[in-house]
Amino acid sequence: SRDGRRGVGALVIFARAVGSVLRLRGRENSVVVVHLSQGGSFVREGLLLHLARRRGFATVAQLHGSSFAGFAARRPRLVSRVLSSATRILVLSDESRAVAESVVDHDRVLQLPNAVPDGAPAVKEKLVVFGGAVSHRKGVDVLVEAWKRVGVGSGWKLMVAGPVIDEHVVPAELADASFLGPLAHRALMDLLDRSAIAVLPSRDEAMPMFILEAMARDNCIVATPVGGVPDVVGAGRGILVAAGDVAALAEAIRSAMTDDDSRLAMARSARCAFDETFSASVVYPQVAALWDDAISSR
Repeated sequence: SRDGRRGVGALVIFARAVGSVLRLRGRENSVVVVHLSQGGSFVREGLLLHLARRRGFATVAQLHGSSFAGFAARRPRLVSRVLSSATRILVLSDESRAVAESVVDHDRVLQLPNAVPDGAPAVKEKLVVFGGAVSHRKGVDVLVEAWKRVGVGSGWKLMVAGPVIDEHVVPAELADASFLGPLAHRALMDLLDRSAIAVLPSRDEAMPMFILEAMARDNCIVATPVGGVPDVVGAGRGILVAAGDVAALAEAIRSAMTDDDSRLAMARSARCAFDETFSASVVYPQVAALWDDAISSR
């Protein structure tokens, strides 16, 4: 329903999506899955969800918004109307689950993590990798200041991969660090295969794929306890620090770089959790079962 364009181009893409829903056939054994974020996305994709339900299709609303709970608090009537059009609702975090269950019966809501394919870890190098939008929301400004304290001259390299959203968070110079810009997904995965530490100091998240991809590639994770991140990185699977806390982030990165035994133990724990809970081979059958349940409950 969108491809990044704005104005008339965005309206054309959305009109095509509406046409696709209107042309759908086979409602007896089909399910329409609509991915919802917040703001304009929630309105736009919410209309598609409502249209599919009015046409008699089983519908699944999959909630992704990093600040969905706040949006729901500001727009409760809109959220209630949209989610009521879902036969089943798939959420990523406890916070989103609470919102969904305030609107529909709890048996219509399922909490599952995002899932990614297995990785192919290589020999680890002294690399700390950030992957995502280079922005204030992702905490890149905090990462830069933390790296100045502990990374410069350490023998480790910081690699920041992703499109620059907020220019002001990118320093003119930062020793032992590279800002790579947007990378093809395969290139980022190759980088994670070689890196030992993955860092994501976000101020706001839902369930970041980057962390799961890093877990699948035997990285020690350093992140912030926002959104669904604590459900993934808790219990010794990584290091969590308060969002926006430069000193705490610096200490976490320093600890991961210098304590080899602890770093390897957290990476092993994260990989075990990935294999047991977050891999596509584990999650997909549960998603498929949810789709089947939506169809049978249509």
